[in-house]
Amino acid sequence: MTSKRIVFLADMQSFYASIEKAANPEIRNKPIVVAGDPERRSGVVLAACPIAKSYGVTTAEALWQAQQKCRHLVVVRPRMETYIDISLQITRIFEAFTDLVEPYSIDEQFLDVTGSVGLFGDAWTIAREIRRRVWLETGIHCRIGIGENKVLAKMACDNFAKKREEGIFWLKKEELAQTLWKLPIEKLFGVGSRMKRHFHRMGIYQIGQLANLSPALLIRRWGINGEVLWRTAHGLDDSPVSLHTHDTQKGIGHHMTLPRDYHTAADIKVVLLELSEEVCRRARHKQLMGSVVSVGCRGADFDASHGFWRQLKLGEATNDAITLYEAACRLFDRHWKETPVRSVGVHLGQLQPDNVVQLNLFADTEKQRSLAYAMDGIRARYGNDAILRAVSLLGAGQARERARKIGGHYK
Repeated sequence: MTSKRIVFLADMQSFYASIEKAANPEIRNKPIVVAGDPERRSGVVLAACPIAKSYGVTTAEALWQAQQKCRHLVVVRPRMETYIDISLQITRIFEAFTDLVEPYSIDEQFLDVTGSVGLFGDAWTIAREIRRRVWLETGIHCRIGIGENKVLAKMACDNFAKKREEGIFWLKKEELAQTLWKLPIEKLFGVGSRMKRHFHRMGIYQIGQLANLSPALLIRRWGINGEVLWRTAHGLDDSPVSLHTHDTQKGIGHHMTLPRDYHTAADIKVVLLELSEEVCRRARHKQLMGSVVSVGCRGADFDASHGFWRQLKLGEATNDAITLYEAACRLFDRHWKETPVRSVGVHLGQLQPDNVVQLNLFADTEKQRSLAYAMDGIRARYGNDAILRAVSLLGAGQARERARKIGGHYK
């Protein structure tokens, strides 16, 4: 057992694109992107292989922009179910080396191998063997950042391991002045484009300049986030690699971008009902209910200010779809300005266990609850579109289309 923790951040290179190349050798040496359906306004690049990136193609840009950069680009539709299955397969590979594996995203996972060095060798040996196993079993290149905590491992992977042929880098706290601190401020984990502009206005362009500031100055300016950024620059992070990181949930919500602009309240409320059904189904699955309802709409121009996000407090917690829908409609009727709507979201917050409910003399809540769980059972067995409300069969309904997708993309 070593005195310092040894934490890995394992990242899969161009995950979706790598899976498609492994499955189809004919496109292995071609520039490919995995992208949604442009006809349904989901033509966004989800993943680009290294060859495509060499033409300037980037993740999250519009597909038509990527095709202008690379005229012979191969476009592959996403297969989310397959990607999830392979992500779970990679997790099982990691679990052969340590029982402390924490998913960070579908293609990134933290591993604490502190207790594994006595079994499998030092950190470098374990990292190389993990990369070898992942490549042999999935055909995907894995990059590994190493540090004594999660934030160091993450920055080691993002800023150094991805740029090295070996695909491994160990970012040590005592060497930050020679490594991390020389990088631009936007390379610090937690610094986005807006925070980058703030730092530039302060004359801070490198991570080292931030690290040498007084934390009190950053706290006065940004509160707790200022202290977090200072600690990140110094490689300080006490959070453990945990199997239970995602167990605690503050809210359950569902948001969708519509395939066309919706202009009428009747059409928009069809989607509000479908979203309410989905939110409550997920809440019941986790045996939770909530007492704060939030509703949001955005207009056709995402850069304009048309739209709203408002919430209200219910008299008692619920995971009943009609109760949630009625509250969502009250918010919608109060705040919608009759402008075209492109995206809609419903959220249920202030969650609590659903095993204690307030009895109601004027409604058979237990019957409603039993019916809802029965419908959940049918959908779980036969698919989310096995039982639908009649309004979902109207032109505005999206439930049948969403049932064919995972995370907004086709299975």
